[in-house]
Amino acid sequence: MTQGHVLLVDDEPALISVLQPVLKAAGYTVKIAGDGHSAISGVIAHDPDLVLLDLGLPDMDGKEVIRVIRKSSQVPIIVVSARHQEAEKIAALDEGADDYVNKPFEIGELMARMRVAVRRYAAQPANAAVFRGGPLKIDFARREVELMGEPVKLSPKEYMLLHALARNAGQVVTHKRLLAAGWNNSTADLQYLRVYMGLLRQKLEENPSEPELIITEPGVGYRLIVSDVG
Repeated sequence: MTQGHVLLVDDEPALISVLQPVLKAAGYTVKIAGDGHSAISGVIAHDPDLVLLDLGLPDMDGKEVIRVIRKSSQVPIIVVSARHQEAEKIAALDEGADDYVNKPFEIGELMARMRVAVRRYAAQPANAAVFRGGPLKIDFARREVELMGEPVKLSPKEYMLLHALARNAGQVVTHKRLLAAGWNNSTADLQYLRVYMGLLRQKLEENPSEPELIITEPGVGYRLIVSDVG
C-alpha cells in the first residue's frame, strides 16, 4: 500500500543507502535530491507529500531551501540534520519546517514523525472551521473550546496560544511564533509565555505537572499532542 511520495534531500550517500530502502519497504515512493536547488525544483516537479531535508547541503543552506519552498508550497518539511544547536533548530522551524529530527536518529521515531506530519497536512486544512484531536475540540468561528465534551473558558491570550498550537497540531511551534500569536511581538518576554502555558495546562491537563497534551520542547517551543487530528 502506497503511503505517499517522499522527497529525500541529502548529500550523504551512506544515509541515503540506509534510509531509501527503509522508506520504500514502508510503502513510500522516494525521490532523491542531493542539493538545495534540486530540492526546490523537485517540490515543483513532483509535488511530494513530505520533504525530509538536511540543512548542510553543498550549494545552499537548508534554511534557505525551506524559505523558498514556503513561498509556493505548504508541503510538510521535516529537517533531519546533524546540527544539534537549538538556534539552528529554532531558525529552521521559524522558516516553516514542521519538525526537526537530530542525526543520528531512530528509524521508528522518524517514521512516527513522518506519519504525524502527513496526517496533519491531509486532515487539517488551514481554513478548517473546527479542530478535533483526542479529547479537545475547538470551534474557531465561535472561539469555543471543549474538553471531553465540556466547555472550557479561556482568556483571550490563552485562546490565541491554543489556536496557534491547534493550527499546527503535532508539530513544534517556536517561542517566537507563540509570542507573535499572543502578544503580536515575537521578542516579548518569554516569561509571559511560560505563565500562560501554565494557565492553559491548568485548564486542559489532567495532571498539569506532567502534561500529556501541551508538551514542552526545551529551548525551542511547545507541541500540541493529540491522538488524532481531523
